Amino acid sequence: MGIRLGAIADDFTGATDLANNLVRAGMRVVQLIDVPEDGGYGLAADADAVVIALKSRTAPVAEAVAASLRALAWLRGAGAEQVYFKYCSTFDSTPAGNIGPVAEALMDALGTDFTVATPAFPDNGRTVFKGHLFVGDVLLSESGMRDHPLTPMTDSNLVKVLGAQTTRPVGLIDHAVLAGGAGAVRARIAELRSQGVAFAIVDAVSNDDLVRLGEAVRDLPLVTAGSGLAIGLPMNWGLQPSSAAAELPPASGHRAVISGSVSTATNGQVRAFLDTGRPAFAVDPLRIAAGEDVAGSALAFAGAHLADGPVLIYSTEAPETVRGVQSRLGAAEAGALVEGALAEVARGLVARGVRRLVVAGGETSGAVVKALGITGLRIGPQIDPGVPWCAATLPEGQTLHIALKSGNFGGPDFFSAAFALLEPA
Repeated sequence: MGIRLGAIADDFTGATDLANNLVRAGMRVVQLIDVPEDGGYGLAADADAVVIALKSRTAPVAEAVAASLRALAWLRGAGAEQVYFKYCSTFDSTPAGNIGPVAEALMDALGTDFTVATPAFPDNGRTVFKGHLFVGDVLLSESGMRDHPLTPMTDSNLVKVLGAQTTRPVGLIDHAVLAGGAGAVRARIAELRSQGVAFAIVDAVSNDDLVRLGEAVRDLPLVTAGSGLAIGLPMNWGLQPSSAAAELPPASGHRAVISGSVSTATNGQVRAFLDTGRPAFAVDPLRIAAGEDVAGSALAFAGAHLADGPVLIYSTEAPETVRGVQSRLGAAEAGALVEGALAEVARGLVARGVRRLVVAGGETSGAVVKALGITGLRIGPQIDPGVPWCAATLPEGQTLHIALKSGNFGGPDFFSAAFALLEPA
């Protein structure tokens, strides 16, 4: 029997976010890091869903489309009955893409003329009303995402945002329709299709809305969404929540946090960690650019403190500081320097016995998992909405417990809460 749901995520933290919600809803989930080579369909054995994590959110459009189509081909080969294109709950993108172009390419490959789009994830404060995305109590355009260094989001109207990226018409399924249940949603979908509309932004202000939407889209070959819609899909295959799906082997070894995100939430988490007085080392891209061995200094610092508790290695800074660095080095160069250094730090930490690792930031997570040679993850218990602990088998055979956190997710005490969850009951 093939897998029921095949998902394509445009970054690594987004993939674990999605997998987490699927596991909580009762699916056995395997997360793969990029598309397996030479088949590799045995990786999907005994799984209800496979999530393929790409690093395509901020890649050039052509590269993002090509990677997504490779992932689609693998998932179809594994027998996926429905395909899920997962993007960030803040709809991270630019007028050029990549959400629109990737979704259109997947539609063409699947031979379908319609799909839905909603980044809503109410458990994490992401809601859509009248087609506008809210982050907590403010519009997306008034949130910290307006200052994102790669994908600044300055418009909250998702119909307009997606419409700028696509060649096909974009419509809306608003909250009043959702309130009428799955039948009303299906009727609205039929109406939009008759009008030639190919994409529908869907309102959702509660989990109940996402459950209704999940039931309504059971027959669509493709759905596109943040991770929230995942809570409404497993029941279409008769699956129910089960704690057994989230079991991981016992954790041991040193603890560390690597933070490369510059989001408002992660800045707060770094400050909370610093306020505890625990050891922390700041990675400065200007020092890296000047030729200093910053990664080596960070590892020497960590080595002196790992035995006493979690250590934080971070490049997280306030937006104005980040802009200052980018003005001197360029945004791409600054990002590449930091990612390279943090990836080297991750390898060094694991070599020094770290077996419980939290990574904050989508781009940082992608760099770290590739540096560590991780090819797949077993999804475990949720730390905060959207962020689970995972277990990976390293190339040398050891088990690493790793949490890949989207920059925008988690409460101020996330780092402490994460490690506490792995302590024996």
